[in-house]
Amino acid sequence: MRHVAVVDLGYGDAGKGTVVDWLCATRPVHTVVRFNGGAQAAHNVVLRDGRHHTFAQFGAGSFHPGVRTHLSRHVVVDPLALAAEADHLATVGVPDALDRLTVDGRALLATPYHRAANRAREIARGADRHGSCGLGVGETVAYGLAHPDEAPRVADCRSPALLRRRLTALRDRLTVELGQLDAPPVEDCLPAFTGFAGRVAIVDDTWLAGALRAGTCVFEGAQGVLLDEWHGFHPYTTWSTTTFANADSLLAEAGQPGGATRIGVLRLVTTRHGPGPLVTEDVNLPLADPHNPTNPWQGLFRFGHFDAVAHRYALAAAGGVDGLALTHLDLAGPGLRICRRYDTTDRLTPGPPGDLDRQAALTARLLRSRPVYDDPPSDWAEAVRAELGAPVVLTSHGPTASDKTPLGPLLAPPALARLA
Repeated sequence: MRHVAVVDLGYGDAGKGTVVDWLCATRPVHTVVRFNGGAQAAHNVVLRDGRHHTFAQFGAGSFHPGVRTHLSRHVVVDPLALAAEADHLATVGVPDALDRLTVDGRALLATPYHRAANRAREIARGADRHGSCGLGVGETVAYGLAHPDEAPRVADCRSPALLRRRLTALRDRLTVELGQLDAPPVEDCLPAFTGFAGRVAIVDDTWLAGALRAGTCVFEGAQGVLLDEWHGFHPYTTWSTTTFANADSLLAEAGQPGGATRIGVLRLVTTRHGPGPLVTEDVNLPLADPHNPTNPWQGLFRFGHFDAVAHRYALAAAGGVDGLALTHLDLAGPGLRICRRYDTTDRLTPGPPGDLDRQAALTARLLRSRPVYDDPPSDWAEAVRAELGAPVVLTSHGPTASDKTPLGPLLAPPALARLA
């Protein structure tokens, strides 16, 4: 049995959700496993009948009956956001998303205190904002690292007294550091979290091994490698490992090391939501994205020409792929060019994880770099293959599963009967 792992080789928003939806539409997938990020993810899936959902914590295969979602211990779990997302899924024809959800009890719990602290810090940065989504994911990870034995975790929701103690300590520490937080009292939070524990299946570390034996699983990454906490362009990154590393560790722990086909997702137009380097940005590109509007935290959704230099770097940081999925080919035209080199270099080399001074220096270098463009290729899939040295195994000319075309045998579907 071969599983599939999907990772974004850009700054996010390349189309991971629509690729995961296609995988679930074209083969009998047992479970979509989320292996990083949290409620700040925004994976858009559109069906042929026009229904649309932006997946944050649920797996992007949820439109397909029977496909489960598993939130691994690497996910920051926000029960309040999960409930809101389940409510929206019900309005678009998925009434049982919570029934098909399992959550690792060791996962960190995002709370209103993390969210309030995150927003207070980002506002205090003024013009030097990092591009946070303001949902508290990074704040939750930071608190978990600083207080690993006291940070609220999903399993704590089954023990109200323990959860009350940990929420109180969390609130008090953040209040001392940042002042009064814009968040509800602990006693108001407890019913929501204990209700969450009564509604979803909280499981231990043995559950995933069983799922992997039961059928094909799709590991769905969040954000993009160019935002990775160690390999992204510091400080404009996310507190999350966005490469295949977490998926690899979960597979190895379950006794299936190397058991997934690795797919890297690229968008024909290199984009970024929020501040930070985007060397090929072109404000004159006549493009808009209805699913990524300007918002108060990240600001404008930015568009640039295809940046092969940045994507080669992401591919190297991710440790390579078995194949590439190239999305948004319907945007190809004479105005969209390809950047194979900057005025300073044609190759960026990943450093060791954890060297943030090196990553900050790389960020400064990118902010000074200028793109060198070539004319648009006549065959984008072949051009991307040649530049990145990996085969394009799936192309997408639109938002739905039926707009996808597999190239070659790697992702050839056993059946197309489940197309929604």
